[in-house]
Amino acid sequence: MIVEWSIPFLDPRAVKDFNVSRALIILNQPFNTRLLKTLWAACEWRSCADGGANRLHDALSAAGGFDLRSSFLPDMVKGDLDSLREDVKLYYISQNVPVIYDSDQDSTDLMKCVQALEEKERLTGQEFEIVILGGLSGRLDQTVHTLSYLHKLRKTRKRVYTVTDDNVGWVLDEGEHLIHINHDVLGQTCGLLPVGIDSTILTTTGLRWNLDNTESSFDGLVSTSNHLVPGQDVMIKTSKPIWWCAELRDH
Repeated sequence: MIVEWSIPFLDPRAVKDFNVSRALIILNQPFNTRLLKTLWAACEWRSCADGGANRLHDALSAAGGFDLRSSFLPDMVKGDLDSLREDVKLYYISQNVPVIYDSDQDSTDLMKCVQALEEKERLTGQEFEIVILGGLSGRLDQTVHTLSYLHKLRKTRKRVYTVTDDNVGWVLDEGEHLIHINHDVLGQTCGLLPVGIDSTILTTTGLRWNLDNTESSFDGLVSTSNHLVPGQDVMIKTSKPIWWCAELRDH
């Protein structure tokens, strides 16, 4: 079976698909306000992972000369709250946003927000795609955590994406995948990263430099700085889970 992928949540002109529910988790990394607004509009449930609330608060305090904070209130702020500023905490409490302290040191703030979403899913029977804003920039250990965590989440969740100002990426499980490319949203460069596996066998179409039953591993070939082909979608067949990433056009 071919698994199909698309990223309408990155296109501000996309028509809302009411059959798909999405959740946005904002991490403590910088982001473009225009990107935030696009993702926010595409998602039904939004949360901030600890210091992600600082980023949301500050980005909207003087966006284009206007205070937009009250128009973008998350459904919750959750984490161990070691990064959350006191003024930000007090602001969201004043706006009746739940600020939830979770002291568990065996889970990251991102994991705590996913756990909160999964509890909501259990209570409502609703299933969400997850869009993470941040996670692929900043500290290397946090980036590796994102790569590792999404690699694990593929076992329990169908679709989890991570987005930064520069990239969108997600894990493709073993099998065949058709990625519908929105060339108005994505730039030219893309990559296939064998993270968390010893190696995989890749076959692709729709790339400038396609792979034909080619082994990919950290000790061998890694398909970085590949290019999308204008007007074409991408087909990928992989024998093991692999990270797919593509650059975003300037917002």
